[in-house]
Amino acid sequence: MKIIFSRIKYVTLQAIMGKIIALANQKGGVGKTTTTINLAASLATLEKKVLVIDADPQANASSGLGVNTKDVDCSLYECIIDHADVRDAMYTTDIEGLDIIPSHIDLVGAEIEMLNIERREQVIKNLLAPIKDEYDYILIDCSPSLGLITVNALTAADSVIIPVQCEYFALEGISKLLNTIKIIKSKLNPKLEIEGFLLTMYDSRLRLANQIYDEVKRHFQELVFKTVIQRNVKLSEAPSHGLPAILYDADSTGSKNHLALAKEIINKG
Repeated sequence: MKIIFSRIKYVTLQAIMGKIIALANQKGGVGKTTTTINLAASLATLEKKVLVIDADPQANASSGLGVNTKDVDCSLYECIIDHADVRDAMYTTDIEGLDIIPSHIDLVGAEIEMLNIERREQVIKNLLAPIKDEYDYILIDCSPSLGLITVNALTAADSVIIPVQCEYFALEGISKLLNTIKIIKSKLNPKLEIEGFLLTMYDSRLRLANQIYDEVKRHFQELVFKTVIQRNVKLSEAPSHGLPAILYDADSTGSKNHLALAKEIINKG
């Protein structure tokens, strides 16, 4: 794993305009991290320049993309609290064009340490400003909470993907998240939009999964992605190998689903 200190960019006439997408839902176990890892890998496979920001203290996105968090000297925490250069926290991955700023367990205490920081809701936005246009997409994997780090992610983002698992209580807490998005949009980030609701862990054989799919479509209509992420063993196994599904098993259903999602996002513009 090689740390990136600097990059010489060849700038074409059509400059890269980075889009920052947060993946958020305060409900745990809905597939935020799985989606972040595999969507990022799929976008990079489609020759997009991608950066993942692991904003979850559990650091699962970091390990899922092959970063040994014990060897990380500079993470998102150091950037937020110690004002480390964001480029010193950027690591390459096994997929060309896909980089990551990893997380660390210390991020748990960052929200308390940030209380005395001026304009504390905009720390991540300011961190990403110098590098935003070096990437086509920057994906922020949020923790399962609506705390200050998640508020930071939503303040920095252009849009938000909301994963919704096809299980009982799927819509529980969504109204609270939507209210938080509404407040952030009105007070901190007027340009914040919902990229889409993403149905995850879908099993077409289950009547409940189909009922939830219909319910989410009825509630949110055109805001629901056409792509659905199906339940898939390979998708569950891949993170334990430090690989996205597309490297672990490119022919798996999980890999194909995320590739379809990446294409849908690219086509949306």
